[in-house]
Amino acid sequence: MLYGIAAVMPIMRKQGAGHIINVASVSAHRLDPTAAVYCATKFAVRALSEGLRQESGNLRVTVVSPGLTRSELAEGISDAQVKAGVREMMDQASIPASAIAEAVGYAISQPANVDVNEIIVRPTAQG
Repeated sequence: MLYGIAAVMPIMRKQGAGHIINVASVSAHRLDPTAAVYCATKFAVRALSEGLRQESGNLRVTVVSPGLTRSELAEGISDAQVKAGVREMMDQASIPASAIAEAVGYAISQPANVDVNEIIVRPTAQG
């Protein structure tokens, strides 16, 4: 995230405007006992994004926090039992990636004087 921001900031400063979309997670809004480090990194995405928004008066900054979204996440899990559990959760309660894309589309489609700061998108059934 920091490298991406550093790469686009000179361009956005030069043009006098821009919109940065950072992706966090619902874990940026709650703490799960077995995922403290992961949650901390997502809290950091929110904090850095808000700081950037406040420091850059002509820059729009949006944080999108997806809930359980259908993806290839389970394929990278080596523990067979954990992998099966994640696949089952995905099958039962995940939303399509297109739901996240639509949220991003909503944020960027707003007029230049409207900054959608945060969007949480999660399955209705997700706790």
